[in-house]
Amino acid sequence: MASPEITARSAAAQRAVLAQTELFHREFGRAKSEWKSDGTRVTAVDIAISEGIIRELLAQFPDDDAFSEELTQADKPIPLIKRFAWILDPIDGTNNYALGIANCAISLGLLEHGLPVYGVVYDLARRRLVHGGPGLGLFDGDRAAQVSAALPTAQSVVGFHSPYDKRSAPHAQALVENFKIRGLGSSTLHLAYVAIGILDGTVDHNVKIWDIAAAVPLCLAGGGQVEFLNGEQFPLRQFDLNMKRIMYVAGNAAMCAKLRSVLKM
Repeated sequence: MASPEITARSAAAQRAVLAQTELFHREFGRAKSEWKSDGTRVTAVDIAISEGIIRELLAQFPDDDAFSEELTQADKPIPLIKRFAWILDPIDGTNNYALGIANCAISLGLLEHGLPVYGVVYDLARRRLVHGGPGLGLFDGDRAAQVSAALPTAQSVVGFHSPYDKRSAPHAQALVENFKIRGLGSSTLHLAYVAIGILDGTVDHNVKIWDIAAAVPLCLAGGGQVEFLNGEQFPLRQFDLNMKRIMYVAGNAAMCAKLRSVLKM
């Protein structure tokens, strides 16, 4: 049973994200972009969505922490000091968005005492809001959803992006040899698609916390697992724009075990 505080925030999160979808669609493939110092792309739409969502949430919940990849300005990590914290990636898959490739999403996660309790992901390609959290159910639009229960086979479809650190390149070969691979250009969508059963599993070497803060509670709500390969990420104690990249596998229990075996992790 959700607390009244989480119930109120989950409804507000859906409203705040949906309020940005008209802009999200209107500027798709048109928004001019720039390159940040870390080599990632940003558009004016990233900034506008960040400002709109954070402003709306803090107007309703002024005592919450709220962080966005694009708005937070800090050279040092910022500690999470409030009971609730919002973690926003206004456009996950900005490269796709700027180029007119529809695999991109708005990703908004809610943490309580640093733990992921609710996620809202707007999937531009499918024009669908995916939302839910542990003990609160999981919904793909209006439809209840869950992680695939299928055992891993050579026909399993696994999300995977080329690893940032090329020392992990052998993982790519191992995955290609054992599964059917999809690389969508959005880590949020990979994990959200595991949650709702579109993908059987996913592996990622490249993400930061804002890429997955919304999709982790979705996966847990759908009965799946997210297993971090280079250190547990939750409870989150600080928001750090310069954090190290996160590595993880996700899927049902059998899929996670198979992925670990294939990767020799």
